[in-house]
Amino acid sequence: MAHETSAHAHAAHAPEWEVSVWPFVISFGILFALPIAFAFKFVYDMPFAAILALGVGTPLIVAGISGWVKEGLSGHHGEGLAFPAMGWFILAEAMIFISMFAAYWFNRLTADARPPAGSVELPRLLPLVMTFVLVASSFTIHHAEALMHRNDRGSFVAWLIVTMLLGGLFLGMSAYEWNHLFHQNFTTETNVFGTVFFSITGLHGSHVIVGLGIFIALLLPALRGKINEPFVRTASLYWHFVDIIWFFVVSQVYYW
Repeated sequence: MAHETSAHAHAAHAPEWEVSVWPFVISFGILFALPIAFAFKFVYDMPFAAILALGVGTPLIVAGISGWVKEGLSGHHGEGLAFPAMGWFILAEAMIFISMFAAYWFNRLTADARPPAGSVELPRLLPLVMTFVLVASSFTIHHAEALMHRNDRGSFVAWLIVTMLLGGLFLGMSAYEWNHLFHQNFTTETNVFGTVFFSITGLHGSHVIVGLGIFIALLLPALRGKINEPFVRTASLYWHFVDIIWFFVVSQVYYW
């Protein structure tokens, strides 16, 4: 009897392993969106195949992020770790941006001519509008978080949607700018500045897409009356990080 009691106690305190398919989905999305797409474009000179790879990879990444966050929202494990874990994640992402900025600064300061041959004049007004939109979205998600603490679910949902619309508008303007530059024959292959410009702005844009995926995962349960405060705080922290990084992008890449 004592042995059975001990066995039951051990089972009660044994860790519960959680299995999720979403990290697997995200990994496949990253595989298609990054190495496969880059290989098609830059190694095999197959731009259409690269576009197809991006078309497969990007939805997988967004779906994986949304599904994983939604899964976390519906469970009871790990919620207390969400906010501090995001801090470590942001630190890791900041190191990636710093390495890219360091490469840009090195090339900028050692270049024989500035701008390099083949460069085009970057827009001056559009980045300011994009900055205004992204800063506004930081205020709206902060306001949504404050409304959440007041238990005002309807207003929280409304301001979360406003934040998502602003983030989508930012991406739309970025896509418009890229398309305009492509038509001027300014691409990643034009020169080193083109490579750095599209790499840094593209990396930032990918973080905006991740943020919108997280917001979708917050919005769907919120529409059903379920709001998870730790994850809302975590999502808000991530979005503020995306906003802060954009100040470095716009100041260094567009106006320096």
